[in-house]
Amino acid sequence: MSILQIYHYPESVLKKVADPVETFDDDLKKLAEDMAETMYAAPGVGLAAPQVGISRRLVVIDCSPREENRSLIFAVNPEIAEREGEVFEEEGCLSIPGYYASIPRSARVKVRYLDLEGRPVEREATDLLAIAFQHEIDHLDGILFVDHLSPLKKSFFRKKYKKIMEQQQEQL
Repeated sequence: MSILQIYHYPESVLKKVADPVETFDDDLKKLAEDMAETMYAAPGVGLAAPQVGISRRLVVIDCSPREENRSLIFAVNPEIAEREGEVFEEEGCLSIPGYYASIPRSARVKVRYLDLEGRPVEREATDLLAIAFQHEIDHLDGILFVDHLSPLKKSFFRKKYKKIMEQQQEQL
């Protein structure tokens, strides 16, 4: 397993709609395992293939506390089948380091996806897992969590993010 490079805003791969996965082979499993290793090392609770520069519909998610047993989900070609309720939780993103914002998400979702063998899975998710699925599926559609911000908050984001990036460059 290897740790992959995480692409940061405004990389163009993050704004592209990812291609569906059609081949379920060892290459897909290796990519999924490398993505999981990258997510754990970051550390994060989810990672979509576009975030590592690969425009394919694959996400990895693990919302379990790190001390406990891992609850790793590999979701291929995921889609949200049902949504219910609304929550506002502060979100961050491995592709937008150092920036957090509260955005509206569905409180409960039903997600359909394929596992790494190509078998269909349907699961209900609430709380952090529901938010993580929505966040990662957005990545597959070329949507970043900051795209959900109001125009005013987006302008604040751009200014703040520019400062964050300048500070990181100074530390190098």
